[in-house]
Order: sequence, then C-alpha cells, then structure tokens
Amino acid sequence: MPAKLIDGKKIANHYRNSIAEEVKQLRKDGMAPGLAVILVGEDSASQTYVRMKRKTCQEMGIHSILIEYGNEVGENELLEKIQQLNDDKAIHGILVQLPLPEGIQTEKVIEQISPDKDVDGFHPVNIGRMMIGEDSFLPCTPYGIMKMLQYEGISPSGKHAVVVGRSNIVGKPAGQLLLRENATVTYCHSKTENLVSYTRSADILISAAGRPNFISGKDIKPGAIVIDVGMNRDENGRLCGDIDFETAKETAGYITPVPGGVGPMTITMLMFNTVKSARRAIG
Repeated sequence: MPAKLIDGKKIANHYRNSIAEEVKQLRKDGMAPGLAVILVGEDSASQTYVRMKRKTCQEMGIHSILIEYGNEVGENELLEKIQQLNDDKAIHGILVQLPLPEGIQTEKVIEQISPDKDVDGFHPVNIGRMMIGEDSFLPCTPYGIMKMLQYEGISPSGKHAVVVGRSNIVGKPAGQLLLRENATVTYCHSKTENLVSYTRSADILISAAGRPNFISGKDIKPGAIVIDVGMNRDENGRLCGDIDFETAKETAGYITPVPGGVGPMTITMLMFNTVKSARRAIG
C-alpha cells in the first residue's frame, strides 16, 4: 500500500489561517507585526525565496520591508543596518537571506541581529535556549517539520529518528526538537559509514543532505515516516528531493513530496515567529 502523502501546502494553509486571524486581532489592538528582509547579492534562488516570503507577509497582513544590497556591500554597512532595525519599534523580525557573498562573515551577521528579533531562530542565544528547553524562536524548517508531524497525529516519543545532515539550519536543530519530544535520535552525515544500516532502522527519517534522489525505497524501513528537506535539481533539471519519491512511497508509511512538502511550512513558521515577536513586544 503506497505511503500517505504529508501535504505541506494543506498543512501550511491550516496554520496560516490561524496566524492570519491573530494578525487581524493584533492590528485591531494597534499592533502591526513587521518583518524586515535583507537580501545581499544576485543569487536567483535567494531572490525567489525572498519574493515568496514577502508575498506570504502580504497575504497574512504582516507589514514587510525589503532592503537590497549588491555583492559589493561592506560587512560594516550591513551590520549598521541590522542595528538600525534592532532599534526600530515597527520591526519585530529581522531576516538576512542566506547564503551571503564571500567576504561577509555569516556568523557575525547573525549575531548582530537582536535575539528578540531573530525570527529565523539562528542566533546562538536562541539555539542555546532551544537546547535547554527554554522558550525561544525555533529554526523555521525544523519547527515546520514538528508541526507537520503534530498535524498528522504522529508522536515521535519512543521512536528511532534518523537525521541525515548536520547543518546548523536544519539537521542539528531537527534532531534536538525530536529529542525534546522523546525520540531516540541518530545523526548521520557525509562521513557516516554504512549509512543504509541507519536509514533502514529509522521509524522517522529526515533527510537534509542536499543530494538528489540518493535515498531510495530499499534504504527505508517499511512503514517509516519519511521527511524530505532536500531541494535539488535532477539530471533533467527538475526539482527533486534527497529521497527517490517513486520508490520510497511504496515502502514508507508517510512521505513528504518535493516540492509541496516541507517548503511551505518553513515560510509558515517564519510568519508564526514574527507574530510571536510582535506579541512579546506588547507584553
């Protein structure tokens, strides 16, 4: 029996409706949630992501501003702009679209954002709070994954979760959020030997490796919950994930598609964090 599709668009719309209602109420109370997006350089994928984020802001009634720089912008100029936004009471969330051009230190830029406006959840203060279970802004993609599981009624408690990929943006925080929900977590990465021995034992498999179609149905435990975070192009230039969807859907119990899986949830949780920040601003 083919896997049940975890429809990211449908789930995102479910959560967006409630966020939009909250924005409406905040605006009635005189508070318009505001998001500032900084885009540096000419990366076409980054430009697409920023357009999608700003479109979603517009749809949900969130005030957004876009600040664009060319590749030649200096690091100090960027840091000064972020500080201005930190001090701007009309802005509740600051997002710097990654990756940044060479010559600009990503860590330095992220750390310049006030932890109280770090709606991407990348600041070391928020990561630290997440690690010890305190209230924080959670990284949007891992948070979106947890919300998808919740929507589908899937509890990670007691399950073996395998995370393929160890980036600071997806892999590491995804494992930590699963751990918080009492999963037993294994991290795998490019240096992992005999990777399939881990993927075949996973009750929940999350792949964020960035390698097109490299996990197939034979590498998956029958009935597993498979979350594909990959956003790649195959040899024909078509968008695909890390998971070979056609073979995996015959083995998995649940599976996310690419596109239309995790992607819509990432933007949804960015909106959630922005509204959360606005709520905090009014106590």
